[in-house]
Amino acid sequence: MTIQLDHTIVPARRKVASARRLAELLGVPWAEQGAGPFAPVYVNDGLTLDFIETDEDFPVYHFCFRVDADEFDAILGRIQAAGIPYRSGVRGPVDLRINTDYGGSMIYWNDPEGHQWELLTVSYARRPR
Repeated sequence: MTIQLDHTIVPARRKVASARRLAELLGVPWAEQGAGPFAPVYVNDGLTLDFIETDEDFPVYHFCFRVDADEFDAILGRIQAAGIPYRSGVRGPVDLRINTDYGGSMIYWNDPEGHQWELLTVSYARRPR
């Protein structure tokens, strides 16, 4: 069997609000309560992001989602409708622009917990062979 990432834990001050917001932006299902103390976001058939509530300090996590062009446009539309500031670079100013440097479309945004989300249509992490 190929190794696949099944789930990861995402720390949050308000797990339900964070899980709901991400699920609504991505257009995927979620639950207020999953197994254990988690509010899961079901990203796809093989990946769950388990939001857990904590009062402890936690680092900013970075997650990148690769989607097709139509899904990119749909998610970007939900981000814009929600008034969420986004940017074309991993760091830098909120410029409300789409990065096309790698032959596709890419944006970044941060949630209220501080976590950074990336949405792209062409991976720059693994270039085609």
